[in-house]
Amino acid sequence: MNLRVVVIPVTLYQQNCSLLICTETNKAALVDPGGDVNKLYAAVEKEGVNIEKVLLTHGHLDHCSAARNVADHFQVEIEGPHKADQFWIDQLPLQCAQAGFPAVTVFRPDRYLEDRDQVTVGNLTLDVYHCPGHTPGHVVFHSQPNQLAWVGDVIFKGSIGRTDFPQSDHQALIDSIREKLFKLDDATQFIPGHGPTSTFGAERATNPFVADARYR
Repeated sequence: MNLRVVVIPVTLYQQNCSLLICTETNKAALVDPGGDVNKLYAAVEKEGVNIEKVLLTHGHLDHCSAARNVADHFQVEIEGPHKADQFWIDQLPLQCAQAGFPAVTVFRPDRYLEDRDQVTVGNLTLDVYHCPGHTPGHVVFHSQPNQLAWVGDVIFKGSIGRTDFPQSDHQALIDSIREKLFKLDDATQFIPGHGPTSTFGAERATNPFVADARYR
């Protein structure tokens, strides 16, 4: 087990930012730094790790509004999301002003991610799945050896992501969950963008929106 995770809820939305640590190298990534940068910097300092990159699941403000500041602070690159979410990132200054978030500038990730790409953190390799629906460019990160995934706002314990945003697609979200995420091992635990963790097996059995029983 060469992976350790510290979940850091940020912003008024209590978004689960993850400090993803490779214990073999002491290198780490911040997944979805949506805000509260001082809280994030304090967590990094407490853990004594070296930030190697910023990873983004999608372009909503509570997941990425602090990404540019964090990347500049640690002098690292931003990877993700899929290019289809750039339109959300382009709206960050307006969205942040409307939500009372600190002012931000538009940025472009150093690397857009595609389905079946891989990203690395130290000696860890994460598989990337493009999972549109909540947003068109949403991606999920998956560590197969550690049976752990970061799913952003695609699926939650007992729920699924909203699809009432511009370019959201409810059927695409269902397909992303059932055809990609539910193909992974049932024992795989996932860290959602908000709320408690769960496993894909538990959601296949009990989730009122996407459980297997709904599709027999």
